[in-house]
Amino acid sequence: MNIEILIALLSGYFFGSIPFGLLLTKFAGEGDIRKIGSGNIGATNVLRAGHKSLAAATLILDAGKGAFCVYIIGLYLPDIYLGIAGASAVVGHCYPIWLKFSGGKGVATGLGIIAMLSPISGFLFIITWIIIAFLFKYSSLSALLAFFVSSISSFFVERSDISLAILFMTLITFFRHKENIKRLVSGTESKILEGS
Repeated sequence: MNIEILIALLSGYFFGSIPFGLLLTKFAGEGDIRKIGSGNIGATNVLRAGHKSLAAATLILDAGKGAFCVYIIGLYLPDIYLGIAGASAVVGHCYPIWLKFSGGKGVATGLGIIAMLSPISGFLFIITWIIIAFLFKYSSLSALLAFFVSSISSFFVERSDISLAILFMTLITFFRHKENIKRLVSGTESKILEGS
């Protein structure tokens, strides 16, 4: 493993592992978000806990850390390492060492990374999420289909290293949503603004 790959992996993981949802709710005096709703540290659970402003801030910061990670790596390393850093950031968000490897599901962070790696795929991600959320009211379904669409589109509009990185992020996100998928199939998944 060369030093550039190591830098991309470690930098991506570090940026991705910053648990903004947990930090914001604690600083706001709302306690541990992991003990509320679904127990997730992401924006959707912050919203379910009844904090719209904190949820919006979590969404922006989680997406921002992914985008910022790719931006910073792009300043110092060749473009071939951007996908590695981005994929590593999603791993960091989902499995942060600071939280005993129990983090979020990678949606907002993945969006920020995809938007930087492939603006067209990022745009399709947002449009897909909005349409599916409006029609069906399921955050999980919206996220899964958004990742699926963006991963497919990236194979047509981006280099293979970028499309493979987005596919990897998509697979991680699907794995993190495995319980949501089971509930979607059984018809017991909570809708946006509902419980866990």
